[in-house]
Amino acid sequence: MANLGEFEKLTVKQRQNRRFSDEVKRKKVSEIERCITTVSEVSREYQVSRSAIYGWIRHYSRMRKKQERLVLEGLSDTRKINALKEKVKELERVVGQKQLQIDFFDKMIELAEEEYGIDIKKKCSTKSSGGSGRTGKGTGTE
Repeated sequence: MANLGEFEKLTVKQRQNRRFSDEVKRKKVSEIERCITTVSEVSREYQVSRSAIYGWIRHYSRMRKKQERLVLEGLSDTRKINALKEKVKELERVVGQKQLQIDFFDKMIELAEEEYGIDIKKKCSTKSSGGSGRTGKGTGTE
């Protein structure tokens, strides 16, 4: 049996005559049923049409013997949706933490303004004065 690298070297006409062993087909169908891989991934990996893979599933599936129907691509979409939902939850958690920090810093500024009797927020938004205004340059007295 040839590997993927050898498949890529074959011409289109030679690819039409490829055959996969029953063992490979059973293994891939089993992986699809256990949601380890998808029909699309197997199709890309082995350069086989999706309809051929669905034929493998009809022939080698454990569900076929039980007269059950397996929805394959829906499982892949479900995995993606669940992963995205988890990412949204994580981002909402981070935003919540950042909002708590902002609230904390605002309260600290408010307390400092009360304690020292100055308006810190206004000083932060205007040009800050660096002390006496003297830089020590050109005065000769340092």
